[in-house]
Amino acid sequence: MSEQSLQAVSAAWLALQRDARDWFAGPLGSLLLDCQQEFIAEQLDRLFGSFLLHYGFAAPQSPPMQQISHCIRLGPPLPGVEIACEESAWPVLEHAADVVLLQHALDFALSPHQLLREAARCVRPGGHLLVVGIHPWSLWGVRRYMAGDVLAQARCISPVRLGDWLHLLGFALEKRRFGCYCPPLSSPRWQARLRVVEPWAESLQLPGGGFYLLAARKLVAGLRPLPLSRVEPLAQLRPIPVAKVGRHPGNKKEP
Repeated sequence: MSEQSLQAVSAAWLALQRDARDWFAGPLGSLLLDCQQEFIAEQLDRLFGSFLLHYGFAAPQSPPMQQISHCIRLGPPLPGVEIACEESAWPVLEHAADVVLLQHALDFALSPHQLLREAARCVRPGGHLLVVGIHPWSLWGVRRYMAGDVLAQARCISPVRLGDWLHLLGFALEKRRFGCYCPPLSSPRWQARLRVVEPWAESLQLPGGGFYLLAARKLVAGLRPLPLSRVEPLAQLRPIPVAKVGRHPGNKKEP
């Protein structure tokens, strides 16, 4: 899909995606993406398959994939995107991907529900859906109320709410991790000083990390149970009339 056709669909969506790309290329966004590299790489090492679909914003250096053959980037017509498409209309067949990675895509989506449904549609049964988002109950999430940049437009869906959405779409949540406990400070000097807290906070997995990573597996549809045969209701029990046998004195035999 060309950029002209996408502009005709939603100019506001394209503007939001460009502003978000520029923010992730800045000091704060780069810090957030760098902290996610190790988390995503560890999770991908546990998965296997032929195709991984990536939708969202990624670091310049993609995490290595040991057991997945191909990685295809989808999204708006921005540098690095291989297939340009709308967030609710992916040119991908159903059940075509082994893994789908949404990296901050829901944070800057016009319709997170539609985007999540489209991503879930492309995952094969037994495949995995990885979602990375800004944790709303962290310093990074609170910053959007005071920020004068594109972070003020971020939706920041909570991991608990997102887990409920995944359950309704037929996914089983397998893992939830938090990372980037450094406060959102633009100064590289202060960032370097506070990075010493990161290993300690990650080991405890405190829920105050700047981002979360959810790993969910698409459940395999089982066999439909056979319907039970209809049982006819039993007729109402009624007493059966029985003739009374009487004894007459004349019929009694004497010993």
